[in-house]
Amino acid sequence: MIRAAIIGMGSWGQNLVRNAQGSDAIRFVAGATRTPEKARDFAAQHGIAMLPSYEAALADPEIDAVVLATPHTQHTGQVVAAAQAGKHVFTEKPLGVNAAEARRAAEACAAAGVTLGVGYNWRHQPALQTIRRMVEEGALGRVLHIEGNFCGPSAYRFPQGHWRHDRNEGPAGGMTGRGVHVVDAMLYLAGPIAQVTAQSFRLVQDFGMDDTTSMLFRFANGATGYLGTVIATAETWRMQVFGSNAWVEVGDVEHLHTWDLKLCRIDRDNIGVKQRPEVLTFAKTSTERAELEDFARHAAARRPLALPGGDAVHNVAVLEAIMASIAAQGPVRVEGA
Repeated sequence: MIRAAIIGMGSWGQNLVRNAQGSDAIRFVAGATRTPEKARDFAAQHGIAMLPSYEAALADPEIDAVVLATPHTQHTGQVVAAAQAGKHVFTEKPLGVNAAEARRAAEACAAAGVTLGVGYNWRHQPALQTIRRMVEEGALGRVLHIEGNFCGPSAYRFPQGHWRHDRNEGPAGGMTGRGVHVVDAMLYLAGPIAQVTAQSFRLVQDFGMDDTTSMLFRFANGATGYLGTVIATAETWRMQVFGSNAWVEVGDVEHLHTWDLKLCRIDRDNIGVKQRPEVLTFAKTSTERAELEDFARHAAARRPLALPGGDAVHNVAVLEAIMASIAAQGPVRVEGA
């Protein structure tokens, strides 16, 4: 059993705690947050000892791991501090907003022999795992193109002055809060992204981050991609993978439930006949619980999870290239691809 401290006890930090309740792999025993008075009742309800600071959690010998649900720009520094204290660390996505710092954080964990996990819970979706198997087994043929969106009313959800409206915390509009999930799924299915071309604008409000952002990708394997993140519209998300033999699609309004999967194949003997997709369903699961338990089991065995040269770091390099492309108004190569 990994004894963990939750750092940041806002809505998402509390969601992680609730999903881990009853796990035989991880238990939240302590917590720290910037506004403890808002979290005291929740902490008492869930048996969490309130600590005065992050540093107190790192100094506590009864805590094996820290779980970070903190603002994006704090992640890499907090990960490095955890590694130096010998604590396993799970951070919400993204690992950071600077590729060099993200790599430094991963390297610090590797050097200290502690497990680093990053909160890309989509990888624990049975539908996405099924698509991955289809790609590996050749059922889709060659992957040609992946397109997706992750949109919603995030721009309206937080008041002016909230950290989620800080353009440093949310560069490239909805990318840090939403789009990095889709990028991670694309990396999981198609490998590294070599080049991005992006545009981003604030069209609705006179404050806060951009609300309309779109990107074109070229993968190292030659496939192409598209991603849109519009955070001043109604909730929706979708990802569709086009292969030379078939396409698959996931998407809905909610994304924290267990997804269904649409699959549509080419009939080579009847090319002119438009095929209807079949729908695959899966047993219900909590991806938040699954990701935390996966992290905890790696930590208990002192096995690495997120690595210096891995997808979590590459995702930050893609985000950095997106920011550079927006500024340059043209294509930008992704560092390390």
